[in-house]
Amino acid sequence: MGIERHHSPRLLLRGGLVIDTAPHPVVHPHTDVLVEEGRIAAVGRGLPFDEGDTGLEVIDARERIVLPGFVDTHRHLWQAVLRSAAVDESLDSYLGRILGDLSGRFTPADVYTGNLLGALECLDTGVTTVQDFSHVQYTPEHSAAAVEALEEAGIRAVFGYGYPVFDDTARRADWVRQVRTRYFPSGEALLTMALAPVGPSFAPPETVREDWLLARELGLPIAVHVTAGPVAMRPITALQEQGLLTSGTLYVHGNSLPDSELRLIAESGGAVAITPAIEASMRFGAPMAGRLRRAGIPTGLGADAVTSAPGDMFSQMRAALMSSHFDGDGDGEPDGPTVKAADVLRMATAEGAETLGLADEVGSLGIGKRADLVLLRTDALNLAPVAHDPIGAVVTAAHPGNIDTVLVDGHPVKRDGQLLYGELGSVLSEAHRAVERLGASRS
Repeated sequence: MGIERHHSPRLLLRGGLVIDTAPHPVVHPHTDVLVEEGRIAAVGRGLPFDEGDTGLEVIDARERIVLPGFVDTHRHLWQAVLRSAAVDESLDSYLGRILGDLSGRFTPADVYTGNLLGALECLDTGVTTVQDFSHVQYTPEHSAAAVEALEEAGIRAVFGYGYPVFDDTARRADWVRQVRTRYFPSGEALLTMALAPVGPSFAPPETVREDWLLARELGLPIAVHVTAGPVAMRPITALQEQGLLTSGTLYVHGNSLPDSELRLIAESGGAVAITPAIEASMRFGAPMAGRLRRAGIPTGLGADAVTSAPGDMFSQMRAALMSSHFDGDGDGEPDGPTVKAADVLRMATAEGAETLGLADEVGSLGIGKRADLVLLRTDALNLAPVAHDPIGAVVTAAHPGNIDTVLVDGHPVKRDGQLLYGELGSVLSEAHRAVERLGASRS
């Protein structure tokens, strides 16, 4: 039993403190938002409505912040059942234990549980769109489980079909084609697909070429981890030399890349997903937010791996904002341009949607956009009084406990602070059983 979707084709959010995020974050006090058939139909003060209209549900938003749902541009949802399993571990340890050992033990049922738990966590914390970089596709059954869990959760997602890092036998183009045909036919849907190959930083050129041509054949965008080495020290240049540098590619991390590589990303129409909490804890390199702003590259935020970092977007926004003040050369100034709270909120919403190719659909409150929305309680102690700087308050003071309502496609998936998922207890129980089967617990 999935999210309980009560049929409310028309909703009016009345009198909220509305924050739109495009083209730049701006605050609109005492403002209404009208939702019709899953899309934003009007935004403004005192929108007219008929109190006798039984087809219209009115939600009192006078003590609420209303903003677009958060967009997580890089997360491994299957790892939700391994939450906090690698908090104090290095990147090498994470790769060996999580991706090398535990990943190979995952059954399709474990993947289903991880993806469902992770997707529900996203919705509960206001993430309405997620890019699921799913590098656990050991069999077609694993892929089916991952996608079916996303469908069950009712989240908007880009399913990134990824190959297991340490199992070359699972790198099967025919399996990718099967998933593309079975689950992602053309047309409007909550779920879309991308290819998430190993990429030029870690794979030989001939493998990279095969993967990029497969994505081109299937009409899929690419999401890929990039770093300087160990295979290609200049991975973006390597793609350019093979004629594979194309627009719409989402590069993840990139902390060790020189500015010349970032310029190639910008010139080619690419985007970058950063995960500042993980990048700091696993020492990927200097923070990226300021450098990417200077390079003019669309930037999204992501939680990456809840094995080692928090899974809510408030934590990622704070990590991005605070780490942007990093002074690596010791000259007393940040290494990149000043990053402000409004910039970070935009990364978590409109700019994140742009990096996933979904800017026409979500990420802001433009008329006609899908009604993916989050309402925060302003009468909470950690937010009151919110009048000084609502944008700054969302970024620096809010937390998941402030979330009152979440809408996806105009349908409430959380109301009055409660996730509307009918079998949540069963999901949690199955997550505990998965930990026992995987032998992942250290207690």
